[in-house]
Amino acid sequence: MKAWRVHTPGEPREAMRLEEVPEPVPGEGEVKLRVLAANVNFPDALLARGQYQIKPPLPFTPGVEVCAETEDGRRVIANPVLPHGGFAEYVTAPARSLLPAPDSLDDAEAAALHIGYQTGWFGLHRRARLQRGETLLVHAAAGGVGSAAVQLGKAAGATVIGVVGGKAKVRTAEELGCDLVIDRETEDAAAIAARVKEFTGGHGADVVYDPVGGDAYTASAKCVAFEGRIVVVGFAGGTVPTPALNHALVKNYAVLGLHWGLYAIKEPAAIGACHAELTRLAADGAIKPLVSERVPLAGAADAVQRVADGTTTGRLVVVPALDGGAR
Repeated sequence: MKAWRVHTPGEPREAMRLEEVPEPVPGEGEVKLRVLAANVNFPDALLARGQYQIKPPLPFTPGVEVCAETEDGRRVIANPVLPHGGFAEYVTAPARSLLPAPDSLDDAEAAALHIGYQTGWFGLHRRARLQRGETLLVHAAAGGVGSAAVQLGKAAGATVIGVVGGKAKVRTAEELGCDLVIDRETEDAAAIAARVKEFTGGHGADVVYDPVGGDAYTASAKCVAFEGRIVVVGFAGGTVPTPALNHALVKNYAVLGLHWGLYAIKEPAAIGACHAELTRLAADGAIKPLVSERVPLAGAADAVQRVADGTTTGRLVVVPALDGGAR
């Protein structure tokens, strides 16, 4: 089969190589799956660079979530077992963790439903306890993670403010349903905070969803509401902020961490319950992964690089069948 592999860590476009390799053999409690679509995530870039918290043995195949077909013909969502990641024709995954792919979504959309939307749901509902009528501020609102949070926020009845980078992403965020969109390419942290306060009549954002870090967090702290909640999801901007805890004390707001993967360890039943809710929302049309591009397997390395560079909107999804993938 064909699979992208990393032999030496580096930038995805240089580090990833498309090779002919044996099909993976399932271990105890695992199943082999035929990949229908593999969603590109920022952690795939970190894996290629050797910067992710999980460091699979070299060589390995990136790709942390897929929509795939079981050997008995079921269409499922899965997290492949590294080092045999999703940018390949076949993967293995734990049988107990397979989730049914929603009938309302095609393969690429289903592949993009899992990590980003689960992270958004747990962040907004379990960690921040977002309430109907509250104001939600989403950084990188036109990206894969941010767009999921925007849709989930609107589905929860929140007023959503999106922060994006560039005119094209402004249009995307508006189409997603943001009530206000702010372009960080034309406004700095102070100006972003001022726009949020003006829009909310001085109240500020009740919940902030931040997968960016750096200046985005700075802006968040300036405009978070009394008893507001800042959910720290990641640091795609490359800078890990150092929160001033005296500021949190004076303004009465909370800084909440979210590591979605821990739920699979600490409370695995919650993953299934969340998936059932996401499936319902998808069937109702309240959420739908924003797949901006479907790329063939041959284009996976370039797709991972583009996500790493922050030049994409929504999700890029690798579809092996587009270049004669596994049948």
